[in-house]
Amino acid sequence: MNDTLYPIMYIEVNLISILLVLVIGRKTAGLSKMVSHRDFVNAICAMISFFVSDTVCVTMTGGLLPFVPIVLLLFKAIYFISTSAMCFFWFIYYEHIQDSSFAKSKRSVFAASCLVWAMAVVVIINISNGVLFYIDENNKYCRGSMFNLLYLLSYPYVMITFIRSILAIFRRENYAKRNMLRKLALFPLAPAASGIVQYFRPEIPVACATLSLATLELYLEWTDRMISVDPLTMLGNRKQMEYFYKQWQEDSDSDTMFVMMADANKFKSINDIYGHVEGDAALVRIANAMRTSCREMNRRANIARFGGDEFVIMVCTDDETVISKLRMRLDECLEQMNTADNSPYELRICVGVAIAKRSSDLEEIIQQADAKLYEEKARLGHVR
Repeated sequence: MNDTLYPIMYIEVNLISILLVLVIGRKTAGLSKMVSHRDFVNAICAMISFFVSDTVCVTMTGGLLPFVPIVLLLFKAIYFISTSAMCFFWFIYYEHIQDSSFAKSKRSVFAASCLVWAMAVVVIINISNGVLFYIDENNKYCRGSMFNLLYLLSYPYVMITFIRSILAIFRRENYAKRNMLRKLALFPLAPAASGIVQYFRPEIPVACATLSLATLELYLEWTDRMISVDPLTMLGNRKQMEYFYKQWQEDSDSDTMFVMMADANKFKSINDIYGHVEGDAALVRIANAMRTSCREMNRRANIARFGGDEFVIMVCTDDETVISKLRMRLDECLEQMNTADNSPYELRICVGVAIAKRSSDLEEIIQQADAKLYEEKARLGHVR
């Protein structure tokens, strides 16, 4: 290929990749306040840094920009630091998606970032000793004797992400998330493979293109998840609830599911007396109480906001005592939160329970739970 055409083609591929990732970053801006989204954005920023530094290096080595050795070394340093940072943020993003305890520990996350800091140190030192990469007397970029160390400071994140995703797929409690986990397990493979290809054939512009396409796939997965989340309570919505039920019917060790329909007692009076802002706060408090109460269910439970002040909790169990204990925890937790928030009103819920088998129709089960809920409200004298 013509010496001028090659860098132009390489740069065109990289520019398209940069534009695609910028569009994804722009589309996701402000859509979510979840911690996982912050790591998603951080990964995109590191990726753009990776793309830009790679483009500048090719532009200089291809003769389209003046060749300045120290500038090339600096951009190569940025390139490798960005690689490690990008792998790290994707790793943390995956941990958040899997709702792992690791991602919730600041100490663990900081410890996991050690490879990024090590990468930054070694590439900065390398500018003076050239053991990783250097510019020879003919102004040609060369790999140093310890070049492979750069891969060892990035690829562990990729391998750990892949292994943990594979292990998560086979955990029984994750049956409702297996399709998503399969995608997460496959995502690192294509970028990792492209990185290996570019290790042996650095002239092939495959890394940036593969990364941008993989990020697009993750973005589509992320938007699908956002569509399934209630923006006020951050619980699942009806779509997510229906998905959980379908996954239980297709792939679960439990043949029985308890469906609990709950709503707030005299919620209309809370809105009328204290305003809709306080009404929203009440709904969030109920959602938080449900999260706390279901925390010990080991992912056998799914909580969704059904609509208005109605919530649905689905619990995969054959043991009815689990439901009665959960009902007690809900009341206790909500009472504690009322006290902690100095609530000027008594916020309580009523619950109706229906039992589903694998062949049960979800709509019919919801109607049964709703009828039980109405019976309890009528018995307690609460206006619905």
